[in-house]
Amino acid sequence: MVEDEYIGIDIGGTTINLGVIQNNRVTKTDAVLVRKDATKGETLQSLYQLIRENLTNRVVGIGVGVPAVVDPVSGIVYDVQNINDWDEVALKMLLELEFSLPVYINNDANCFALGEFMYGENNQSKQFVGLSLGTGLGVGIVINNMLYNGVLCGAGEIGMLAYKDSIVEHYTGSFFFTKYYNVSAKDLAALAEKGDEKALKAFYDYGIHLAEAIKSILYMFAPDKIVLGGSISQAYPLFKESMLEGLKSFAYQKQIENLIIDVSKTKGSALLGAASLCLQNK
Repeated sequence: MVEDEYIGIDIGGTTINLGVIQNNRVTKTDAVLVRKDATKGETLQSLYQLIRENLTNRVVGIGVGVPAVVDPVSGIVYDVQNINDWDEVALKMLLELEFSLPVYINNDANCFALGEFMYGENNQSKQFVGLSLGTGLGVGIVINNMLYNGVLCGAGEIGMLAYKDSIVEHYTGSFFFTKYYNVSAKDLAALAEKGDEKALKAFYDYGIHLAEAIKSILYMFAPDKIVLGGSISQAYPLFKESMLEGLKSFAYQKQIENLIIDVSKTKGSALLGAASLCLQNK
């Protein structure tokens, strides 16, 4: 018997990533670049083409994670970050009309968290947070084994909280490195690996700021596990120590003793999570 396939899509500000999922694993990946000057219609056509090139008669559903607030019922996405003219797009309706398949939409950070929660290594957590460290700070929350969306999938926007002279996200996403060090996180990590003092200091400071974000999460949701994903998480050894140092000022240290903080080891978490939206709505 041939197993059903699902398509999971992770829409980013520069790239749309796609995974074909079968038997709870990613069997194929593909991607297309998003042009900054592209119109709404041009970006949609790029998305359609990407799906069309990976569609088989075994595909029974499409799940999409979007960096935006989302109405998961209507599938309308609002104010998509870093994509031109995607202020209000009826994405579910458009994709269902185009491909005659059921389509489910959610926030990209929620999809990452759902993918980690369902398919992550040795995950026995019931109160779980996925923390995506990339261009910004994405947070997805699982409470009592259920993804918590909030209104318009807006729960967990810790990055928008006021912090220092700006907001949390500007100190815990890639903005931090480019704004205060004029170097990308990737390039700074390479320098830090070689012992560059400025780069090491950058990641030390980053860990302190990230600890403040994690403390906010702990006060609000008290998870027993936090999994870090996104491009910056690959530099975890460079900021782990200062992050743990920053957590020493958390008021309830017994809670810290029962907290696991780990880095994602799951291939295609966001794609798996997006595809899982189809399974949850069967």
